[in-house]
Amino acid sequence: MRAAIYFTPPAGAALTRAAAEWLGRGAFDGEPTRPRDKRLDPLVEQPARYGFHATMKAPFRLAESTDLADLDARLAAFCASRDAFDIDRLVIARLGSFFAFVPETPPVALAELAEAVVRTFEPMRAPTSEEEIRRRDPDKLSERQREQLAEWGYPYVFHDFRFHMTLTGSVEKAERAKVEKRLAKHFGSLDGAPIAIDRLAIFIEPEPGAPFRLHSMHPFDPRRDRAEVAGALVA
Repeated sequence: MRAAIYFTPPAGAALTRAAAEWLGRGAFDGEPTRPRDKRLDPLVEQPARYGFHATMKAPFRLAESTDLADLDARLAAFCASRDAFDIDRLVIARLGSFFAFVPETPPVALAELAEAVVRTFEPMRAPTSEEEIRRRDPDKLSERQREQLAEWGYPYVFHDFRFHMTLTGSVEKAERAKVEKRLAKHFGSLDGAPIAIDRLAIFIEPEPGAPFRLHSMHPFDPRRDRAEVAGALVA
């Protein structure tokens, strides 16, 4: 089993529903959300397996000294210590060969949150295996990214972090304009809308290659006294 810490909007959010319909699968219940589409399904196969999300801490095996209940409790405490903030405009963009929702202007709080998640939950991650490193194709990474992969289990952390919510796999150049048009039509006014970063979730992969599904979700709660939860974060 692997766990991951993701941001995803609540189940009832318009963006969540639209993304689940686009991907053909909802991560909250794992159920199909539309009929099969022979043109779209190959494009979304990979992001559909992971569920609609933005990565805060990439999928990892749990350290022997911990378990899923420990991770869940620690994330609940972490989230209770955080203030919510907004991305003013979340827009569809092409990142290399794939499409994703990204912030038009990333707020500083976003990178700060991502770094805090990576560092806080690192003690709960099992060491990166040689196989895990090979799967990341390290020859295509920068030296810094290779070092981050070995140390943190994921190459795209800290200065290499970029918040994105993946919508497609790799799209051939000749098809990109068509896919972009279809994305714009499907998501409509959600492209460019604001979004609140006010919660984090644990997704789990029960076995290698299985679809990820939501395990738990924890809201940020600025009403809580931060001193009240500080002990839980260092326990």
